[in-house]
Amino acid sequence: MRREKRGFWIAFCAVFFYPIGWLTGRSRYEGREHIPAQGGALLVANHISHLDPIFSGLIVERSGRVPRFLAKHSLWKVPVLGQALAGSGQIAVYRESADAQQSLRDGTAALQEGKVVIIYPEGTITRDPQTWPMHARTGVARLALTADVPVVPMVHWGTHRVLDGYNKKFRPLPRGPIVVRCGEPVDLSEYRGKPIDAALLREVTDLLMVRVRDLLAEVRGEPAPTAFFRRAS
Repeated sequence: MRREKRGFWIAFCAVFFYPIGWLTGRSRYEGREHIPAQGGALLVANHISHLDPIFSGLIVERSGRVPRFLAKHSLWKVPVLGQALAGSGQIAVYRESADAQQSLRDGTAALQEGKVVIIYPEGTITRDPQTWPMHARTGVARLALTADVPVVPMVHWGTHRVLDGYNKKFRPLPRGPIVVRCGEPVDLSEYRGKPIDAALLREVTDLLMVRVRDLLAEVRGEPAPTAFFRRAS
């Protein structure tokens, strides 16, 4: 398998990500064949733990590709981490500001340049009491429709048992199962070419999150809920 050129900062991050991935769980990476070997791809993932980016990155890296994340801009201010994010070509997300649209433009440019971009459309770790995906933001639909690349659903399960961010619990032992699974790309052909408005963005966002939710239901071996949890405004 021919690998995408990583560069110093991606190799630097891998030095830390692989041991953390091994130490925190007995991980399985499934559906890697759905990540294209070359060219742009948008990976749409659920978010249940602060550990998720490590495992998202590992499944992409194991597929011979370089992961690029849409991540909140405040992380760029963290010493060393900020340098790693900038040096590895990660994409800063500016919410509720004049720069918010720049994040989408940068994400679209990365996809059109043939890069693999990972997005967590919920914008934060899910607040759903049963850890299902929440009602998502529509930026994912704009990326999916603006850049004509494969859109691949991806789910994590088990990371929340290791690191529970909301309850401040970290339980790395005993090492439990962690599953990261990619599904078949979502067919968006009937939506492409249509005028992009709020209604279309909402419809496509919900379609993508239903695919993510259903993929998670397969991993969990449970029926998925029929509606998305909404945070209190």
